[in-house]
Amino acid sequence: MMEVSLLTIGDELLSGETTNTNGTWLARELAERGVDVREIIALADDRETIADRVRRTSDAFDAVIVTGGIGGTPDDVTIEAVADAFGRELVVSDQARARIEQRLSEIGESVPDLDLDIETEASIPSGAEPLGNPEGLAPGCRIDNVYVLPGIPSEMKAMFETIAEAFDGDLDSRLLYTVQPEANIVPELRTVRERFGVRVGCYPDREARHNRLKLTGADESALQAAADWLLEAIDASETPVEREWDADAEPAGSPE
Repeated sequence: MMEVSLLTIGDELLSGETTNTNGTWLARELAERGVDVREIIALADDRETIADRVRRTSDAFDAVIVTGGIGGTPDDVTIEAVADAFGRELVVSDQARARIEQRLSEIGESVPDLDLDIETEASIPSGAEPLGNPEGLAPGCRIDNVYVLPGIPSEMKAMFETIAEAFDGDLDSRLLYTVQPEANIVPELRTVRERFGVRVGCYPDREARHNRLKLTGADESALQAAADWLLEAIDASETPVEREWDADAEPAGSPE
């Protein structure tokens, strides 16, 4: 089972100025590839904090994806922090520099007054593999099991596509639906988790007026057996279901 940590960098995430769409998008993409995302952490633009977290997560997980804080502004300290985490110096990547120069030539007329220190922009930790930025200038990099991507969503997504094949897990899931109140099915949810060794999530949907049950596991036969057992144990379906709804009634997820 491939376990991954997502580190999203930026003071703006912690102040609430920016919604962490990068973390959500990456988690969804990785889940579709069967990867087990164990945490999504937002960190401030602080070099020591980032370095410490990268160092610890690199040791604890199969892979770490870091997004944000790469570029040329003073608060962009992620590349330096990742170098610190591995005890490396920053060096100019000839490959990254060539890509930046090519990109500059492509956008030169549209951004004629762009003042860029190419060597600074092309610097990555010694021994790291540069990752091209199809939608921007600042390169990402891979060092050991840590992948550093941009924070701008369009750039992050484009760069992730260049490394997506590195993420391949064996997790799968089944979705079931029930109009039973959440409180009424707690014993069955506990039983299916313990008997079949699968994860069980219950997610009330007020608009659809049902609870969505998600079973997750790496053993296909155990997952199917768990779904079959739960379908028999409670009033559930493999397709969304609704019931006649009293406007004054409590939502399906409310036990009161």
